[in-house]
Amino acid sequence: MNKVPLKIDNLSVAYQKKPVLRNVSFEVPEGKLIGIIGPNGAGKSTLIKAALGLIPRLSGEVSIYGRPYAEQRSMIGYVPQRESVDWDFPTNALDVVMMGRYGHLGWFKRPGSTEKKIAMDCLAKVGMTDYSDRQISQLSGGQQQRIFLARALAQDAKLYFMDEPFVGVDAATEKAIITLLNELKMQGKTVLVVHHDLATVQEYFDWVLLLNVNLIDFGPADQVFTADKLQQTYGGRLTMLDQENRSAWILNAR
Repeated sequence: MNKVPLKIDNLSVAYQKKPVLRNVSFEVPEGKLIGIIGPNGAGKSTLIKAALGLIPRLSGEVSIYGRPYAEQRSMIGYVPQRESVDWDFPTNALDVVMMGRYGHLGWFKRPGSTEKKIAMDCLAKVGMTDYSDRQISQLSGGQQQRIFLARALAQDAKLYFMDEPFVGVDAATEKAIITLLNELKMQGKTVLVVHHDLATVQEYFDWVLLLNVNLIDFGPADQVFTADKLQQTYGGRLTMLDQENRSAWILNAR
């Protein structure tokens, strides 16, 4: 099998004729945690949705382990932005996590005891066992995010896309999420994460993709996450307060 989890060639996307992504090309190495970084409106979420075929592309090719996405869906896990989910849908936490097993079962086979055990194990990994029967509308924002992470774990994917999983969660949930991401990496999984908090980028991610409509740079965090590259990515939105005090200019861009 092709060892490249994700390859994107000359991807372009536009909304109402306005370019959102322009000729983006990169190749993702296997077994890495990758942060997708850039200002609001840079095309970060659009990049994930275009890769997953959720929105139309103007041009470009996307391959998952060397084949089209449509042929590799069972290898992919996706955690969408929390605000894009209908949390009033009448279902409980366990059922949401069980949905992650449908790709393995097929749509016409009902999940059984094996799938329920897998789902409960995934809930345990995110500390949500006691909430399995709780309606998702009754959960806090952090709890809802944990449920969607558990669903992604239940998919047992090789490549994960996570769109802003840390937004609106408490410190305990953020710690639980990054622990899970590192466990996935230890298992040889590849994870791409849209992320906003520049202060934690180097702590959380091995590789960084800097994006602002165009691809600014992509590579190991210690090579790409630099003052010069961040200035190219954020432009006037990022003010360097003190070159000697790294945290000062990073926090200023949040």
